[in-house]
Amino acid sequence: MANNTYYNEILTEHNIRPLHKYKMENADFSLEGVNPSCGDDIVLYLKLDQDEKIVEASFDGDGCAISQASSDIMCDLIIGKKKDEALRLSEIFLRMIRGKITDEEKEELEEAGILEDISHMPARVKCAVLAWHTMDEIFKDAEEGKIDQYSGKFE
Repeated sequence: MANNTYYNEILTEHNIRPLHKYKMENADFSLEGVNPSCGDDIVLYLKLDQDEKIVEASFDGDGCAISQASSDIMCDLIIGKKKDEALRLSEIFLRMIRGKITDEEKEELEEAGILEDISHMPARVKCAVLAWHTMDEIFKDAEEGKIDQYSGKFE
């Protein structure tokens, strides 16, 4: 019960008072992520320095409490990390959602580890992973020479 309360408090805090929910000016990358099954629609913004360290991350858009909280938690976790480390954390997070993670890996996820039980709620998995998949897609596109710059409805 205490864990459930802690889980709810963290999700509520990140949903009601997200630190990283804003449209970033001059982002190096920005990409829309959509979960059509429940209507989550975010834009993820990333700014990197010359060493590929994420110096700023934010998101904007609408969605359920889980998608909004997961987006904010992810931004908090990846700021200050190099691109490769952020991608590794995403890989760990996605494995956690599938129930394939070690205790040590879960510790690396910090607050994002509270979303582990989402794996038991299949309808909510897409909500929790939306921002993570969007970040992965940004970096995959960048590796292929495409620079994602969102120019849609949140501008």
